[in-house]
Amino acid sequence: MMLFSSLFRTRRRKIAAVTVALLIGLATWYWPRPKPPAFLFAKVVRNDLEDAVLATGVLQPIKQVEVGSQANGQLRSLKVVLGDTVSKGQLLAEIDPTSSENDLREANAGLTTLAADRRARSIRHAQADRELARQRQLARDDATSPRDLEKARTEADALAAELASLDSQIGQQKVKVDKARTHLSYTRITAPISGTVTAITTQEGQTVTAIYQIPTILKIADLSMMTIRAQVSEADVVRIRAGQPVYFNILGAPEKRYEGKLRVIQPSPEKINNAIFFNALFDVPNPDGVLRPDMTAQVSIVSAHVSNVLTFPSVALGEKRADGRYRVRVLDAKGNAHPRWVKVGLDNRLTAQALDGLSEGERVVTADPADAPPPGASDSGTLL
Repeated sequence: MMLFSSLFRTRRRKIAAVTVALLIGLATWYWPRPKPPAFLFAKVVRNDLEDAVLATGVLQPIKQVEVGSQANGQLRSLKVVLGDTVSKGQLLAEIDPTSSENDLREANAGLTTLAADRRARSIRHAQADRELARQRQLARDDATSPRDLEKARTEADALAAELASLDSQIGQQKVKVDKARTHLSYTRITAPISGTVTAITTQEGQTVTAIYQIPTILKIADLSMMTIRAQVSEADVVRIRAGQPVYFNILGAPEKRYEGKLRVIQPSPEKINNAIFFNALFDVPNPDGVLRPDMTAQVSIVSAHVSNVLTFPSVALGEKRADGRYRVRVLDAKGNAHPRWVKVGLDNRLTAQALDGLSEGERVVTADPADAPPPGASDSGTLL
């Protein structure tokens, strides 16, 4: 009996020991394990990358002319309205030509008077030449006096001088006639270029006075080609040059991209609110007429571009080593961060190109969680 009781107690102890061990194992299995910090990350992907200088630009027609009048008088008729398309040489407006026509008639009358006076003097000069020839013949025959010969010579020379003076006056009067005719032509205002009427500043019936400056009647612009004047800061102007590719979009159609090439950088700057800006100009075609004068353009001047390269956010870049490599933290399969030294190519301060040190699909740390230890404290492993 005592032997049975002893065996029973021994068996119960074993069961209890096994139960305790099982409970300890279950507690160990289900006990919360420390999780790695939940880093914010981005994947390394293949993409196109560019570095561009951003600027705000204003659109202007590549050709724009203010059409004015050099004639004085009332604007008698205006042949176009705002928005009309005109051709070079087309009649746009007419100034009252009465005063100019009178000036031309007066100049022509003066020319006619001088021409008649010259004909009369020419007849007298021909007669004086004949008299001088006769006196010379008589002098050879000793049939006239030296006084009569000298008188005939003087008369002929005087009339010749008068004819020369009249020729000069006639030349001057012809200039006046041409000038009056030109002034009369100014009363008919024609289009200097082909384009669109973008403004009308003088209406029919208004008096035009061209004394100190030429008054503007209307404006014509060739809208088929537009020029964009982009204002580039003095900090960025050193990064651009003529010939670089440029693209922009407008506020009304941000999804449409217009492309061109930088034509010129104006050497003299503009000062706006104590900031220095340089105007960079480029041209784009406008066949559909969507682009209009004074529109605002969001301009990107491309200074570098690479295609199909490994890229990751620039915010992932850490310290820079003497050899030019940057420290980047990479997450492993368990979510732990490990530092690597990465060779970086193009970096536009938003996205960077990985030349080596990273593979496509790897996750790079872009930010630490709020409850994570300081960067580097959770890093395990050695630098690669």
